[in-house]
Amino acid sequence: MSQKFPGSTQKELIARDKSLSAKYSSLFVGKKGFWTLLKYEFVNLFVAPMPGALGLWLRKVSYPRLLKKVGKGVIFGRNITLRHPHKIAIGDNTFIDDNAVLDAKGEANEGIRIGANVYVGRNTALSCKEGSIHLDDYCNISANCSMLSETEIRLGKYCFLAGECYLVAGGNHNITDTSVPIMFQPSLAKGGIRIGEDVWLGAGVIVLDGVTIGRGSVVGAGSVVAAPLPDYSYAVGSRALRIRDRREFAESEKT
Repeated sequence: MSQKFPGSTQKELIARDKSLSAKYSSLFVGKKGFWTLLKYEFVNLFVAPMPGALGLWLRKVSYPRLLKKVGKGVIFGRNITLRHPHKIAIGDNTFIDDNAVLDAKGEANEGIRIGANVYVGRNTALSCKEGSIHLDDYCNISANCSMLSETEIRLGKYCFLAGECYLVAGGNHNITDTSVPIMFQPSLAKGGIRIGEDVWLGAGVIVLDGVTIGRGSVVGAGSVVAAPLPDYSYAVGSRALRIRDRREFAESEKT
């Protein structure tokens, strides 16, 4: 069976014409060059984990040398993971808490743009997989949230996400070919996620690809949003579980 890896990460990992250092630079640093790699490694090894006021000051001084843009008054917590940092822009007075992941990885994507006065909580991951993520001014992203973008995730101003929310733009795979592992089948992106201004997502909310949530909306804790919500919606609950034989999809493709 011929296996095809649709994602850039898998392609980099199996590339036989690249050394380990070249793969590392491509996946994590995103730019070629010995000094670029050295600077990235120095910051991660000595500056990122440093505690106390000295660590805060060193990150304030060193992170702008890695990132695309850093505004005034930005605070970086400890042990932040940066991937392709040259495609990450952060506005004034924003706070990135401990153990956050800012992964702007991709070959031709825009990366991550974070506005002014934004809070990104502890252990929250913003991960680009050839997509982009844009958080507008005054967004508040609580701890342990996750955003995965193969296309685009865009949050308007004053959005508030409670803990453990999950937004995924992409990640759907074709499942009609039962002879090929699902992870090797093509991704079926539906256009990304767009959330309007002043939206509150309760704890554990899941927002699926292709969804637009109108401004002023509130989504209750534990809800699964799979369809667009108009402005000023109040939505609570998850979708009912439906069970079908997956092989029906393969049969329908033949007819």
